[in-house]
Amino acid sequence: MQAAGIPTLQEITVNSGSQDLTGIADSANEGTVTAKQLANRPLLRPAEVLETVPGMIVTQHSGDGKANQYFLRGFNLDHGSDFATQIMDMPVNMVSHAHGQGYMDLNFLIPELVGSMKYRKGVYAAEDGDFATTGSARIDYLRQLDKSFVDIGLGQHNYRRLLAAGGHQLNDLNLIGAIEVAGNDGPWEQAENLEKYNGVLRLTSGTAANGFSLTGMLYQADWTATEHVPERAIASGEIGRYGALSANDGGHTHRYSLAGDWAQTGANGASKASLYVVDYGLNLFSAPSGYISGSQGDQHEQADERTTWGGQASHSWFLGPNWKDTEITAGLQLRHDRISKVGLYTTENRRRTGTVREDRIDETAVAAFFAARTQWNHWLRTNLGLRRDQIRAQATALGGQYNMDNGGSVDAGQTSPKLGVVFGPFNLLGQTEFYANWGHGFHSNDARGATARTNPQDGSATEAVPLIVKAKGSELGMRAAPLPGWNSSLSVWQMELASELVFIGDEGITEPKGASQRHGVEWSNYITPADGWIIDADLAWSQARFKQANPDNGGRHVPNAIPLTASLGLSADHGGAWFGGLRLRYLGAYALEESGEQKSTPFWMANLKAGYRISPQLQLTLDVLNLFDKQANDIEYWGGSCTRSETLGGTCGGGIDGRLVHPLEPRTFRIGLRATF
Repeated sequence: MQAAGIPTLQEITVNSGSQDLTGIADSANEGTVTAKQLANRPLLRPAEVLETVPGMIVTQHSGDGKANQYFLRGFNLDHGSDFATQIMDMPVNMVSHAHGQGYMDLNFLIPELVGSMKYRKGVYAAEDGDFATTGSARIDYLRQLDKSFVDIGLGQHNYRRLLAAGGHQLNDLNLIGAIEVAGNDGPWEQAENLEKYNGVLRLTSGTAANGFSLTGMLYQADWTATEHVPERAIASGEIGRYGALSANDGGHTHRYSLAGDWAQTGANGASKASLYVVDYGLNLFSAPSGYISGSQGDQHEQADERTTWGGQASHSWFLGPNWKDTEITAGLQLRHDRISKVGLYTTENRRRTGTVREDRIDETAVAAFFAARTQWNHWLRTNLGLRRDQIRAQATALGGQYNMDNGGSVDAGQTSPKLGVVFGPFNLLGQTEFYANWGHGFHSNDARGATARTNPQDGSATEAVPLIVKAKGSELGMRAAPLPGWNSSLSVWQMELASELVFIGDEGITEPKGASQRHGVEWSNYITPADGWIIDADLAWSQARFKQANPDNGGRHVPNAIPLTASLGLSADHGGAWFGGLRLRYLGAYALEESGEQKSTPFWMANLKAGYRISPQLQLTLDVLNLFDKQANDIEYWGGSCTRSETLGGTCGGGIDGRLVHPLEPRTFRIGLRATF
């Protein structure tokens, strides 16, 4: 909504021209990324598309078929526990997942097909619910493909990729089809043997505001993983820098989905609706603690089989000048996860040797939300929101010696108020707006933890955790356009979380800990100094602390909460023969355990993409990933583990606490050839 005759500062949007800018921002930390920013961005992994969200860090501590590790706003998001992502209105985060709550696997994403990504940070949007503690992203694929193309990619470590995409238009209907086949062994001494198959078929009509789309997606992957390992195993020479502590970790996964959406916008209002169904499965084999249990190793399998379906519908009313150009939106959301089997099994070389636990879960989430945006005068607008979430889960124990007493029904709800106030724009530093935001949000916990009575490992008594973990946040921000082509935002924020999630190295899981609080400062810039040039620069500082000290060491640090990140990107494409992009990323040292005495090693790295158009139909690209061959770690943890030699030598006991690392991949060259038709 934009009030007639009232100047507004447009949402920060990556695009080729100001005429395509969309929306009005309700906070200093929201925006839209389009295909133009992604076109010349060097990517090691598909999920690095999310690094276009200022301050977001995407890493990996295992194989490329497993969900990535994410960090934002002083949160170790693990595999997605506190950041919500949707693709074509389908939720990606998995509730009550075999590996971790909120598991967000984006390996099925095809970056070349991304048409737009809208992101928000904080808990201030009424439309956002579960997992949107630090924020959310909504990714949409292209609705029309102007030219068909074939991409062929080859690189070191047996990397190969084929992507073929084509489009056809019939009157107002657009059909897009794409097939991706990829493989990679990586630099690991134990070859990754990644085999990835991906397919998309999409039918669209009209635009996202007035039209519909129907999208079918199929994805499956198999891989062998080199997990994080004790740093001392590399230092002693027991394994090489890219060696594996345990053989034949990894797994296989699939995701098949069908989604449809419809929207209609008129002078007096707008309506939209969407439906989806997802068939998902994962069998993940890992041994994060090595050989604590003996010379056969600690490998276990986490298995998940489910069908997820749901949808949402909303309507907006544009009330016009007599009502201060107020826009009122009301909506409903529904999600149901039918998890036929979710289990944890002991294994040897991917063969099951025992069942720790096996469960069946039915989980339903229903939400209603309401928002009212009002332009009170030329310098003041407000956004009021209210959201009600209700979650009900039924867990049934199917197996496990100490698990059969677990299970039952659990029901929880939360009402989340939201408030945003925007002052401006003012003629200060060009066009400037000031923001104040406050809101409540939450993430859900695993239904098995919310219905637990006994520890499935040993049968000891345990307490159930809440099904809903409350969050409360606020921030003050400013967004300005100091010069033509330069958008800058600055914000100060704080967040309180009722229960923290912390990685437990000797078990390879996350578990609820005490309440925490965070605060931080973010500064992001998007600059287009001339046609064809894009510069983006981000700086984020935060502090994360438990409210109560750890009784064992007296520390209040939240492990793996990165306090300082920075990024700088440059891309150039004037439409001529040459084009490319360069990205630098910095990760500051972070506490590995509560006392803060053990810290990770800070590092920076760079990725480069260079391209040459041989002809209008043929182009060649070169990606150099980890350009300066930095010898750093993609991720570091602190936890108990044993190497094989320590177990055989009788020096391990119940595990040795130490640094667990997964190294950055070394400098890697990849070439690509694209032919368009």
